[in-house]
Amino acid sequence: MTDAAAGWDSRWIQEVLPHRYPFLLVDRVLELEPGKRIVALKNVTVNEEFFLGHFPGHPVVPGVLLLEALAQAGGILLLHDMPDRKDKLLYFTGIERARFRRPVVPGDQVRLEIEILNLRATFCRLQAKALVDGKLAAEAILSSAMVSR
Repeated sequence: MTDAAAGWDSRWIQEVLPHRYPFLLVDRVLELEPGKRIVALKNVTVNEEFFLGHFPGHPVVPGVLLLEALAQAGGILLLHDMPDRKDKLLYFTGIERARFRRPVVPGDQVRLEIEILNLRATFCRLQAKALVDGKLAAEAILSSAMVSR
């Protein structure tokens, strides 16, 4: 297991993932165990564009964006050590047992914890959890397929 001292900040994340503002939803990687698990962070600020409409006067992170943040963290886990990652994309193929346990609001720091359940050459299933202050905010089993660009 390695820790954040490796310099896994937003610049490094952008070397691994194709996502960019306003859709890059992972700010830092804390732990990465290749082929097994990752722990990453999403810092939620009131300046997020989606808060303009979700919901005025009562901002809440949309559940689908929590799932996307989890998927992006999973993408980092799957792509970070792949030599030809610039030639690959990961597509969602399924979301199972998604549950939203508590709202995520501005000021929260979301801890994204992902574990690989099943990994094949181009297919993967991940157990994903989003926590705020150690409390479960969302969870799901995510499936993805790797394709050539």
